[in-house]
Amino acid sequence: MTAQTLAATTLFDGERLRDGMAVILRDGAIDSVVPRPDGMAPMPGILAPGFVDLQVNGGAGLMVGAETDAAALARICAVHRGLGCAGILATLITDAPDVTARVVAAGIAAARAGTPGFLGLHLEGPHLDPRRAGAHDTALIRPMTDADMTRLIAARADLPALMVTLAPEAATPAQITALTAAGIVVSLGHSDCTLDQAQAAFAAGARCATHLFNAMSPLGHRQPGLTGAVLAGNAQAGIIADGIHVDPAALCIALRARRQGLFLVSDCMAVAGTTLTEFPLQGRRILRRDGRLALADGTLAGADLRLDRAVRVAVAAGAGPAQALAMATSVPAHLIGARAGRIAPGRAADLILLDADLNLTGIHDGAGWRPPHP
Repeated sequence: MTAQTLAATTLFDGERLRDGMAVILRDGAIDSVVPRPDGMAPMPGILAPGFVDLQVNGGAGLMVGAETDAAALARICAVHRGLGCAGILATLITDAPDVTARVVAAGIAAARAGTPGFLGLHLEGPHLDPRRAGAHDTALIRPMTDADMTRLIAARADLPALMVTLAPEAATPAQITALTAAGIVVSLGHSDCTLDQAQAAFAAGARCATHLFNAMSPLGHRQPGLTGAVLAGNAQAGIIADGIHVDPAALCIALRARRQGLFLVSDCMAVAGTTLTEFPLQGRRILRRDGRLALADGTLAGADLRLDRAVRVAVAAGAGPAQALAMATSVPAHLIGARAGRIAPGRAADLILLDADLNLTGIHDGAGWRPPHP
């Protein structure tokens, strides 16, 4: 069996930063982590597991939507592997039932094909609160029915992971409990719920919140809302650390309130890995300008973000480098039960190299190094 030894100035194993270590790969997988051999010159920078992104709406010029099939998911996964992601949850925003069914079928096919980088699906809607729709089409938002619940449970049986974003106003605690019991990760989002409603949904089994601060009831000193439930509770939460969706001061507050449980998401769209300056979303134009994506009226519509930048933004807001890296690797991987996000024996050799300033400089897929997409 062919062995290869990799070493950088520092190793991040998914939990902590370690100096003087090396990773031995054998046949494309991690065989062991050992002290760096004497005389071996390390690559400058940080050797880390590939990122894990639980909110990826598209890439390579494609959106997850009505035209999605297994081949499209493979293209989206491939472009994100070129952006440093070991794996992603392909994310469908609120759409019609037939589109949801098509994307679920595509996800099942991608899973059966062993598509590299495909960790499962994230269905963000349609069971949301139209008062917090954001860029979602309010005409397609609707409460969850028991038939919807049954279809989601059936889909989970054939997917490696399934996350569902819903609003407590649009689903009952009994439905949330049933989804959770089936292994679905229920995430609260696009909600104008009260603190009591949020806490009841978490008690029923919801495990996290979708893009903290965005499209949710804000923190008030008398009405803490969903934001307050997350900051004062134990549920995990994704956060878009691009300096646009969340002000750095708010990110700092979240990091101080929740030293554990936050994870980074890109919420990226079709433009990821491309030079596109606009793209269509359910018949509307999304414009890419100065690092932000928005509808013509200025409403934010996803993010133009790579996770190494999100890590840097988190560090600037007060996270330690190891904490910020974990927020982009092991924390989200653990939430969905994926084996990605750590450097340990038996794990896939999906590795990245970052420079001292946490810029992504190289990607290793077990075969060799390649540069990231621009």
